Amino acid sequence: MAILTSGATIGILGGGQLGRMLAVAASRLGFHVHIYEPGANPPAADVAHALTTASYEDEDALRAFAAAVDVITYEFENVPTAALDLLEAIRPIRPNRRALATSQDRIAEKDFLTGLGLTVAPYAEASNISAAIAAVGTPAILKTTRFGYDGKGQARIRTPEEAAAAHASMNGAPTVLEGFVNFSHEVSVIAARGLDGSVAVYDPGENVHVDGILSTTTVPARLTPTQRSDAVLIAARILNALDYVGVMGVELFVTADGLLVNEIAPRVHNSGHWTQNGCAVDQFEQHIRAVSGWPLGDGGRHSDVVMENLIGDDILRVPDIATERGAALHLYGKAEARPGRKMGHVNRVSQGAGGSRAG
Repeated sequence: MAILTSGATIGILGGGQLGRMLAVAASRLGFHVHIYEPGANPPAADVAHALTTASYEDEDALRAFAAAVDVITYEFENVPTAALDLLEAIRPIRPNRRALATSQDRIAEKDFLTGLGLTVAPYAEASNISAAIAAVGTPAILKTTRFGYDGKGQARIRTPEEAAAAHASMNGAPTVLEGFVNFSHEVSVIAARGLDGSVAVYDPGENVHVDGILSTTTVPARLTPTQRSDAVLIAARILNALDYVGVMGVELFVTADGLLVNEIAPRVHNSGHWTQNGCAVDQFEQHIRAVSGWPLGDGGRHSDVVMENLIGDDILRVPDIATERGAALHLYGKAEARPGRKMGHVNRVSQGAGGSRAG
């Protein structure tokens, strides 16, 4: 098992805020980071050792990038398969391709989770929307099987009469119909698995969404000891089944009948930003440790935290937030504030009983 040493270079596909925070964590451990990003002036470029600005169809640029790094990871899921094929022939990609393929398609993801014996919302492939409605019922939500995030690529169907219009709004994209779930709240678990198979799981956080975008994550979440234990075990089961290396976010619905898996994300996750100020080793350092072959760090929670996303014009509140006691700001360096755009986040820290150590 190869362990990277100080001075090695970690390649990151994607140059957004997650790549930026991964680069900062890598630098603390003595690594260089090389960002590959099609868009100009990405947030991660400000703190990276090197930047390649090229499309994922540029084979020469991909080869040069792979040759310049020691391992490759990613900050978002939607990297074209052809690009991954080329890169993987030159350098290891962590997390592995199976995890990426599973999470890129909502039907494949749900089939995988149910195959592990985990519970998910009722779902059906929806090329024939009438058949899907007959199988799942209404109310339901129609989603594109790929590429949707932060509420995009989705349409609510309250009655069967709304189905045709919702289906037409997807413009022919493959879709899945998901039944509504009666849940009290959503929690997410940030978990990591190392190259040696060791697993560390952070305390679950409780999420609140506004307009389909994560607004806050509060730790500790409202969970019974049994629910907390179940959440940790669910995350560990998923990681082990995928032979995963790196950090993963697992979103769960809390229902009267137990925990239901909403979705998985094979990367560091917005709902894990609280770890930056609530733990000795945050999710970004944990991911860098894992993909580099290092031992996983101590993810035990030492404080209670409320993470708030700063979205769009929320950035105008930064001068006031900066005066708050216990408020830790993390800004992404984006020049333009637009509605729905994540500009940064704030972790509001308070001393609590402390969480269980990640195990």
